Amino acid sequence: MKSFLWFVIGVLGGFVAAHYVNKDPRGRDALAELDARITEFTDRMTDAYRAQEASFSGSPASGDEDDASERPASAL
Repeated sequence: MKSFLWFVIGVLGGFVAAHYVNKDPRGRDALAELDARITEFTDRMTDAYRAQEASFSGSPASGDEDDASERPASAL
């Protein structure tokens, strides 16, 4: 319970600090730049995830196709 209390205090402190930083024009610019970097990172991660997911779904190893040529001879 003590850890949870510190977590809540930290989150609230972060919101208060962000509020004060956002009041200053330089702080607002810094937060906007940070937001742009985070957005770019998440967009890249999303694109990479979807590309990887597409490569997995397009491969015969996904179990969607039943091809006798890929089975071992003992399984025939």
